[in-house]
Amino acid sequence: MSPQPSSSAPLVAVIGGGPAGLMAAETVAGAGLSVALFDAMPSVGRKFLLAGVGGMNITHSEAAERFISRYREAAPWVAGWLEQLDAPALRQWIHDLGIDTFVGSSGRVFPTDMKAAPLLRAWLKRLRDAGVQLHTRHRWLGWDEQQSLMFDTPAGHQRVQADAVILALGGGSWARLGSDGRWVSLLREKGMDIRDLRPTNCGFLCNWSQHLSSRFAGQPLKPVVARLSTTSGEQLERRGECIITEDGLEGSLVYALSAPLRELLERDGQATLQLDLAPDRTPAQLAELLTRPRKGQTLSSILRKRAGLDGLKVALLHECLERGQLLDSAQLAAGIKALPIRLHGTRPLDEAISSAGGIARQALDDQLMLRRLPGVFCAGEMLDWEAPTGGYLLTACFASGLVAGRGALAWLKAR
Repeated sequence: MSPQPSSSAPLVAVIGGGPAGLMAAETVAGAGLSVALFDAMPSVGRKFLLAGVGGMNITHSEAAERFISRYREAAPWVAGWLEQLDAPALRQWIHDLGIDTFVGSSGRVFPTDMKAAPLLRAWLKRLRDAGVQLHTRHRWLGWDEQQSLMFDTPAGHQRVQADAVILALGGGSWARLGSDGRWVSLLREKGMDIRDLRPTNCGFLCNWSQHLSSRFAGQPLKPVVARLSTTSGEQLERRGECIITEDGLEGSLVYALSAPLRELLERDGQATLQLDLAPDRTPAQLAELLTRPRKGQTLSSILRKRAGLDGLKVALLHECLERGQLLDSAQLAAGIKALPIRLHGTRPLDEAISSAGGIARQALDDQLMLRRLPGVFCAGEMLDWEAPTGGYLLTACFASGLVAGRGALAWLKAR
């Protein structure tokens, strides 16, 4: 059993009831300190629960080096967090809550029942047993002149004096679940270096014709291989599937490439994603199939029967290639293998699965304390890092919460 806080124990305020905030609260309470956790929503963990709809992907089983590389330029920073709570340790933590896990065919790790709610219930019971006080419907408003925390609550404005503070307020996506990014202005007023929040793991915009949009919106595009050249000149390639929307593309394949695509859009105002519509056929094989006599068959029929393309893929060829390219077998084969999809923007931040940007690394010390605000620690999506879906987001959120919690304990002890 965790030590219970004494009446004289320092009070640590944790603001934000997502995975990072809850892990920070558990870490501090486990050392016997008083913890009050505040969340603006009627209940904690709302985004966590919604992310688990359809299967709670908690982490990933791939090798550590590959795992860490998923965090791109923030990898060295996040690697320090994962030294304290990596994927195997997170799995064990879940097992200690009484929740079994399994590794799916893709290497992703899920609770055995695929649900987030039982995990959250078990976790909240552990926190309450450790003495953590949960205060919902408490929206943080910043600090007053005496450096007390200010909250807007159903009972009016309230002030709380804490010995240390851990902020875990999320990014800027899914505002209806609490991650609305309002904290950015509050911390910028204090002189914090914060990069603008931008969408990641998001959909992208294309100028589809009315025909394609009305007929194929909502249909899956699979299997395909997506390729792009990044702002640094690196050639990326991913195989998977995506969804045609009324005004663009979304789904796991484009989410996996969302960061480099967004960077191209930020630099050039547009980005080109090349799609291989027939990933299991070579250009030579396609060219040979397409040069055979048609015997009265239409081009669409030839593409379906010989190249194995469905109606959506055929429609995309007509959408993205010139008539001359469609009529030339070699050019058509090349187009099937590298169809240029021109993107001109992202879907709005609030629709994204997660956000990029946030508090810059240099604004924090190694224990995730704000250098300009001693005693104030930050964790989770508030920080300037991003990762693809697949369990990487949640793992880093959990790990950063642990680091911030331990940082607050060390800082209080040093005082």
